[in-house]
Amino acid sequence: MIISGEREISYPDIQDRIARATAGLKDLGLSGGTPVGMMLRNDFALFEVTAAAAALSSPVVPINWHLKAEEVSYILADSGADILVCHADLLPQIRDGLAKRLQVLVVATPPEIAAAFGVAPAEARVPHGFTDWDSWRDNHPPSQEEPGRVSPMFYTSGTTGRPKGVRRQPMQLEQMAAAERISAITYGVKPNEDQVILMNGPMYHSAPSSYGMLAFRHRCKIVLEPRFDPEDLLQLVERHRVTHMHMVPTMFVRLLRLPEDVKARYDLSSLRFVVHGAAPCPVHVKQAMIKWWGPVINEYLGSTETGIPVWHSSEEALAKPGTVGRVIEGGIVKIFDSNGQPCGVGEPGEIFMRQTAISDFGYHGMSDARAEAGREDLVSVGDVGYFDADGYLFLCDRMRDMVISGGVNIYPAEIENALIGMDGVRDCAVFGIPDDEFGERLCACIEPESGAMLTSAAVQDYLRRRLANFKVPKDIQFLDALPREATGKIFKRKLRDPYWEARSRERT
Repeated sequence: MIISGEREISYPDIQDRIARATAGLKDLGLSGGTPVGMMLRNDFALFEVTAAAAALSSPVVPINWHLKAEEVSYILADSGADILVCHADLLPQIRDGLAKRLQVLVVATPPEIAAAFGVAPAEARVPHGFTDWDSWRDNHPPSQEEPGRVSPMFYTSGTTGRPKGVRRQPMQLEQMAAAERISAITYGVKPNEDQVILMNGPMYHSAPSSYGMLAFRHRCKIVLEPRFDPEDLLQLVERHRVTHMHMVPTMFVRLLRLPEDVKARYDLSSLRFVVHGAAPCPVHVKQAMIKWWGPVINEYLGSTETGIPVWHSSEEALAKPGTVGRVIEGGIVKIFDSNGQPCGVGEPGEIFMRQTAISDFGYHGMSDARAEAGREDLVSVGDVGYFDADGYLFLCDRMRDMVISGGVNIYPAEIENALIGMDGVRDCAVFGIPDDEFGERLCACIEPESGAMLTSAAVQDYLRRRLANFKVPKDIQFLDALPREATGKIFKRKLRDPYWEARSRERT
């Protein structure tokens, strides 16, 4: 059973919907592994679209629903998707960027999601002239296609700021079995067990998506939280006797800020396995959560490209404060210095890793990019760290400028590329600075053109019209001249380091 607000659907009923959607997508011409764009909040339709596309050997392309028209247009065009399934309330922000060739199916925004995001009734309805997903799906007879297993194609940005589609090779049966076994370790979700899964993070991210779809394949009871709210989460845990959750450290921070009487109000004794990742968790936050919820907190290190090769439990977190874990079954992690030589114990270097239980990947339409991303068939996402004598991995720096804010990867190059197009901006640098709640937040330092009259509000308004709101820096500074290296390149460390000097940072 899947539950969202007061709505619920049984597995037999959703499987019938999937069979009908499969027939419908086939009638639209979906075949040959062509991707299907999917811009949906966590809803029944998300499972329907993902499974129906997989039955036709096609991946879905989950699209972050914060993105705007230009960003979504790029992803759809680059992926080659001819079909987009979108929630009604999200359509206005992307409508102007949709290509005429695109076949758009619109899902009415359900009441609990509309309430959580403040969506007006008119905006929640399927607009005139667009195809209603529910009616369209139910007008098709159930397909006889066998269920499929196809990894979604997530778009992840690189140092150039241009998103790249991560497309995995098809998995063989032995690989699938190994992947399920590793997932049981890292996520704690196992088949044929009485488990209740609370989905509180958006499934356009790779980790919540793989977590939610794993629970779906195992036919667990799944509870969808329309939008994360700390007390709402506690209520749902008590009401549904939730046993498993996937979280990010920002959620922990917000939960810990609740008044003590609120935290004590709810029965959380059903919790058995909570796993988190996506960003480093401050030691004091991890320890406070374990003290509150007990030794049910687990952590992994991984990425869209690498899968999950590193993991650890509450007991290990208490014994090794600050660690991100040890290499698990199927994981390979190697650390190299700047000369490409292996690092010894306690010696920091760039981390290259991979989980071999999942198939390798390529960047869609970029045949050479996969090899450029790694070493010895492993992949680096720019982290610097070291192993201690007991084999525990610690992070201590980042090779690249990627910012992780609230568990979301943000790439400054994309923001800089947009900002440099603003009248009055001569040059700019965007980077991460400390934030108690989100771990990091964005700061932009701008060198204005001579005589330009720029304001923080004007800069933020300019970026909001072009980028998702979470990519808009909260801190804006104007400098007469940006510091530069001898080559002329902006010396970003001179701008960023003062913010971190007085603060012990888990990742640097």
